[in-house]
Amino acid sequence: MVTSIILINTERTKINEVAEQVAEMEGVSEVYSVSGNYDLIAIVHVPSNDALADLVTKKMLSIQAILKSETMLAFKAFSRHDLEAMFGVGM
Repeated sequence: MVTSIILINTERTKINEVAEQVAEMEGVSEVYSVSGNYDLIAIVHVPSNDALADLVTKKMLSIQAILKSETMLAFKAFSRHDLEAMFGVGM
């Protein structure tokens, strides 16, 4: 499983529309509107690097209101949420 964080800049009047379109894509688990240098952050879980490449270079590229994106690959999860899920079976 490949996990990535995609930082997205959109046209200012299209942030909500783009967020909804990205959230509907297979492999996208969450989309957040954020403050700062980017407009949206998408959390993606896909089976392979090829699937990630397809999502970013084909599916997201078809959304014209996306002006720029930056994709970061996650190496390891340190989230308390993930640890609780792993060790919380039967609780």
